[in-house]
Amino acid sequence: MSEDKKTAGTSQTGATPLLELSEKNFDDAVNANKPILVDFWATWCGPCQFMLPIFDKLAKKYGEKVSFGRLNVDDNQGVAMRFDVYAIPTFIIFMNGKAVDRAVGAVGEKGLEGLLQKYQ
Repeated sequence: MSEDKKTAGTSQTGATPLLELSEKNFDDAVNANKPILVDFWATWCGPCQFMLPIFDKLAKKYGEKVSFGRLNVDDNQGVAMRFDVYAIPTFIIFMNGKAVDRAVGAVGEKGLEGLLQKYQ
Protein backbone atom coordinates (compact mmCIF):
# COMPACT_ATOMS: atom_id res chain seq x y z
CA MET A 1 0.00 0.00 0.00
CA SER A 2 2.91 2.37 0.57
CA GLU A 3 3.68 2.12 -3.14
CA ASP A 4 0.16 3.34 -3.90
CA LYS A 5 0.71 6.45 -1.81
CA LYS A 6 3.90 7.18 -3.75
CA THR A 7 1.93 6.91 -6.99
CA ALA A 8 -0.33 9.75 -5.92
CA GLY A 9 2.52 12.18 -5.26
CA THR A 10 2.28 15.93 -5.31
CA SER A 11 2.98 18.22 -8.19
CA GLN A 12 5.99 20.47 -8.25
CA THR A 13 3.76 23.44 -8.96
CA GLY A 14 2.14 23.16 -5.55
CA ALA A 15 -1.22 22.00 -6.89
CA THR A 16 -3.40 19.89 -4.65
CA PRO A 17 -2.12 16.30 -4.47
CA LEU A 18 -4.28 13.38 -5.46
CA LEU A 19 -6.04 11.99 -2.41
CA GLU A 20 -5.46 8.31 -1.67
CA LEU A 21 -8.91 7.16 -0.64
CA SER A 22 -9.81 4.15 1.49
CA GLU A 23 -12.77 2.75 3.40
CA LYS A 24 -11.72 5.02 6.30
CA ASN A 25 -11.62 8.41 4.57
CA PHE A 26 -13.91 7.92 1.57
CA ASP A 27 -17.15 9.29 3.05
CA ASP A 28 -15.41 12.37 4.47
CA ALA A 29 -13.79 13.08 1.09
CA VAL A 30 -16.99 12.81 -0.95
CA ASN A 31 -19.02 14.84 1.55
CA ALA A 32 -16.62 17.80 1.39
CA ASN A 33 -17.75 21.20 0.09
CA LYS A 34 -16.32 20.89 -3.41
CA PRO A 35 -16.98 18.23 -6.03
CA ILE A 36 -14.56 15.31 -6.15
CA LEU A 37 -13.64 13.09 -9.08
CA VAL A 38 -12.75 9.60 -7.86
CA ASP A 39 -10.66 7.20 -9.93
CA PHE A 40 -11.55 3.58 -9.06
CA TRP A 41 -8.46 1.60 -10.13
CA ALA A 42 -6.17 -1.39 -9.45
CA THR A 43 -2.42 -1.91 -9.77
CA TRP A 44 -2.81 -4.75 -12.31
CA CYS A 45 -5.12 -2.74 -14.59
CA GLY A 46 -3.36 -1.55 -17.76
CA PRO A 47 -6.01 1.02 -18.75
CA CYS A 48 -5.86 2.39 -15.17
CA GLN A 49 -2.12 2.95 -15.53
CA PHE A 50 -2.70 4.61 -18.91
CA MET A 51 -5.20 7.05 -17.33
CA LEU A 52 -3.08 7.99 -14.29
CA PRO A 53 -0.94 10.69 -16.01
CA ILE A 54 -4.11 12.17 -17.56
CA PHE A 55 -5.87 12.14 -14.18
CA ASP A 56 -2.84 13.82 -12.60
CA LYS A 57 -2.68 16.46 -15.36
CA LEU A 58 -6.37 17.32 -14.93
CA ALA A 59 -5.95 17.45 -11.14
CA LYS A 60 -3.34 20.16 -11.65
CA LYS A 61 -5.58 22.03 -14.09
CA TYR A 62 -8.88 21.81 -12.15
CA GLY A 63 -7.60 21.31 -8.59
CA GLU A 64 -8.86 24.73 -7.46
CA LYS A 65 -12.47 23.81 -8.22
CA VAL A 66 -12.59 20.01 -7.99
CA SER A 67 -10.83 17.55 -5.67
CA PHE A 68 -9.26 14.41 -7.14
CA GLY A 69 -9.05 11.08 -5.35
CA ARG A 70 -8.01 7.54 -6.19
CA LEU A 71 -9.46 4.39 -4.66
CA ASN A 72 -7.75 1.03 -5.12
CA VAL A 73 -10.65 -1.39 -5.64
CA ASP A 74 -8.62 -4.41 -4.53
CA ASP A 75 -7.94 -2.83 -1.12
CA ASN A 76 -11.42 -1.27 -0.75
CA GLN A 77 -13.92 -3.64 -2.33
CA GLY A 78 -16.76 -2.50 -0.06
CA VAL A 79 -16.66 1.05 -1.44
CA ALA A 80 -16.43 -0.18 -5.03
CA MET A 81 -19.45 -2.45 -4.51
CA ARG A 82 -21.44 0.35 -2.87
CA PHE A 83 -21.19 2.42 -6.07
CA ASP A 84 -21.65 -0.48 -8.52
CA VAL A 85 -18.10 -0.32 -9.87
CA TYR A 86 -17.80 -3.51 -11.93
CA ALA A 87 -15.21 -2.39 -14.48
CA ILE A 88 -12.09 -0.31 -14.04
CA PRO A 89 -11.04 2.33 -14.46
CA THR A 90 -14.29 3.96 -13.41
CA PHE A 91 -14.38 7.69 -12.74
CA ILE A 92 -17.24 9.00 -10.59
CA ILE A 93 -17.98 12.63 -9.74
CA PHE A 94 -19.46 13.16 -6.29
CA MET A 95 -21.21 16.31 -5.11
CA ASN A 96 -22.38 16.61 -1.51
CA GLY A 97 -21.83 12.89 -0.97
CA LYS A 98 -23.86 11.78 -3.98
CA ALA A 99 -22.57 10.19 -7.17
CA VAL A 100 -23.77 12.52 -9.94
CA ASP A 101 -21.94 11.27 -13.04
CA ARG A 102 -19.48 8.62 -14.20
CA ALA A 103 -17.25 7.50 -17.03
CA VAL A 104 -16.07 3.91 -17.46
CA GLY A 105 -12.89 2.82 -19.20
CA ALA A 106 -9.84 4.56 -20.58
CA VAL A 107 -11.84 7.54 -21.84
CA GLY A 108 -8.77 9.68 -22.48
CA GLU A 109 -8.19 13.31 -21.62
CA LYS A 110 -11.15 14.67 -23.59
CA GLY A 111 -13.55 12.19 -22.01
CA LEU A 112 -12.51 13.06 -18.46
CA GLU A 113 -12.31 16.77 -19.13
CA GLY A 114 -15.81 16.72 -20.59
CA LEU A 115 -17.05 15.12 -17.37
CA LEU A 116 -15.25 17.72 -15.23
CA GLN A 117 -16.47 20.73 -17.16
CA LYS A 118 -20.07 19.92 -16.27
CA TYR A 119 -19.40 20.19 -12.52
CA GLN A 120 -16.69 22.76 -11.91
